[in-house]
Amino acid sequence: MRIADEWKEYELIDCSSGEKLERWNRQILIRPDPQVIWKSEKAHRLWAQPSAQYIRSRTGGGKWKVFKRMPPAWQIRYKDLTFNIKTMGFKHTGLFPEQAVNWDFVRELIRNSNREDVKVLNLFAYTGGATVACLKEGASVVHVDASKGMTNWAKENAIASGVADGDVRWIVDDCMKFVQREIRRGNSYDIIILDPPSYGRGPKGEIWHLEDSLYDFMKTVEKVLSDEPIAVILNSYTTGLSASVMKYILDDIVVKSRGGSSTADEIGLPVTAGGGVLPCGATAIWQN
Repeated sequence: MRIADEWKEYELIDCSSGEKLERWNRQILIRPDPQVIWKSEKAHRLWAQPSAQYIRSRTGGGKWKVFKRMPPAWQIRYKDLTFNIKTMGFKHTGLFPEQAVNWDFVRELIRNSNREDVKVLNLFAYTGGATVACLKEGASVVHVDASKGMTNWAKENAIASGVADGDVRWIVDDCMKFVQREIRRGNSYDIIILDPPSYGRGPKGEIWHLEDSLYDFMKTVEKVLSDEPIAVILNSYTTGLSASVMKYILDDIVVKSRGGSSTADEIGLPVTAGGGVLPCGATAIWQN
């Protein structure tokens, strides 16, 4: 497992009985996590002193219960990156801290490429964690997400991280349709990052089911790799889509076409109280 253990301003304090106890800078949050099926004792004192807790509804969805005065938004830093955080619908905060392992990985790829202009395509780019990481290394980035709100949030993260003047295009569009247009335009990329949701809708109501759509989507994405590509980084939070399945897809599509090799593993966060690691999805990586 690849573990995001270099955070200073985020901490997974404890987890038990379907919940995570987290520190986001100075804010203490309790959020649900379906993978936390163990029922160890909630002995840490902060279980009883959260800033806010996301309470699931029996009829679906849920809402935040605020216990202490909180700012509407605040910031946390990871190394030289800064992100804007806020409590939002369906338990999220606008950042997946376990992805720090992939931010570090892609930055190293760009640094070691010895190229003046590395072109990155970040698909399903959300609030732009990978985008700002790549911009920090001087890469040119095309950031694509179907949500205008998330894209605006990513722009704010770029400002906070000091890379708003970097070579970046912000695209609000359905990712499949955008890639298909890029094929027709003859555009290509050295690094492609994908963080597809398990289920989603495009800006015009297009429906996305990960298990049904991923293989065909990857066949399309492979066509916009450059003649000298560096990597493809594929993330998944869907419990039914294992790291090995994603590796198989990359082997069958990208390795067969481009050579190179692929790896895959779980990614996770260290748990301070218990000393274990909470799995938070998986990443498959192809490298040339």
